[in-house]
Amino acid sequence: MAIVANAARPMPAAPARPSPRIALFSGNYNYVRDGANRALNRLVDVLERRGARVRVYSPTARVPAFAPSGTLVSVPSIPLPGRGDYRLGLGLPISVRADIMRFTPDLIHVSAPDWTGVAAQRLARVRGVPLVASLHTRFETYAQFYGAGLVRPAIERHLRSFYRRCDRVLVPTRPILDAFAGDGFAETVRLWSRGVDRIQFDPARRDPAWRRAHDIADSACALLFFGRLVREKGLAEYVAMIKQLRARGVAIVPLVVGDGPERDWLRQRLPEALLTGHLDGAALGRAVASADIFVNPSVTEAFGNVTLEAMASGLPTVSVDAPSAATLLAGGTGLLYPPGDRDAASGALARLAAFPERRRAIGRHAREASAAYGWDRASAMVWDAYAELLATDAPR
Repeated sequence: MAIVANAARPMPAAPARPSPRIALFSGNYNYVRDGANRALNRLVDVLERRGARVRVYSPTARVPAFAPSGTLVSVPSIPLPGRGDYRLGLGLPISVRADIMRFTPDLIHVSAPDWTGVAAQRLARVRGVPLVASLHTRFETYAQFYGAGLVRPAIERHLRSFYRRCDRVLVPTRPILDAFAGDGFAETVRLWSRGVDRIQFDPARRDPAWRRAHDIADSACALLFFGRLVREKGLAEYVAMIKQLRARGVAIVPLVVGDGPERDWLRQRLPEALLTGHLDGAALGRAVASADIFVNPSVTEAFGNVTLEAMASGLPTVSVDAPSAATLLAGGTGLLYPPGDRDAASGALARLAAFPERRRAIGRHAREASAAYGWDRASAMVWDAYAELLATDAPR
């Protein structure tokens, strides 16, 4: 059983309840870099700085994507069928259960509705420990991208059952919270928003020299796709938009920041695109800020961290009208188009490509709006949900 401990960090003021012990169960904590596990790692970092003790149970890989926050305990897993870059947790064997019992958590937090998450729920019920779940992606939407559309009703039934077994359900946006409340979760659902690093993602990082080095002229319009290169992020829609824009005579440069299993598929269909591969830190901030328009065609986002990062970078966004995007882009920080309406999408992109001043005006507004999203504030929402359970005899 692999265990990785984090480096020591300075601690701020003590919490209301001294040193609560939190057991967090994740489907992917640090073996692939994505928005969900970055949010979880930031949460653990903040919780520990506030005085909590956190132990994370997740599948791991020989070569992780980044060092974990907190203490990470590996759970058995196999590559996910059809998506070998992700791993499927196989539950909690005796050795892992023994580790949990030694830790004696005050609260259990499950972030994925997989076998490990279900096993952790059962353990919480047996031990009488408060149980929190967090929603990070719209799993029910994945089936359509992998030829399994017929199983979506079964997935939706499993998700409802999974979340009904929890004392609190943390969701990332107000529209999703309202939907959960309308589905009978009004007493248990709470908001856990997200944050953005407005130093890493800043319009000041735009670099004309970087653009020229990658054959993007000063007057060119670079259309950014940003994120994991996987089917459910809308890669096929992005390709279709590029081709439709070019058929209409709109001059754009496809810029793709990210990596993933569909990289070769994308290269074959857009050989002219600039594919940067995975970037991080200042290099990532520079590449994003050096684009001109961000497009997000994904219908699977529960929050849309990449949209918020593009906003902080001063980019206008054109996004499919999903609850996450509608929340982030409210008030004129971007343009929405109906799901599946490529004509509307390409029309919005063409209008922005033709009017640089409008792009810049929307981008300035987006940058200002991004200031409302801070990681400390977002993590405090989780802390408050934990404290609510730990301070009361919640029904379990």
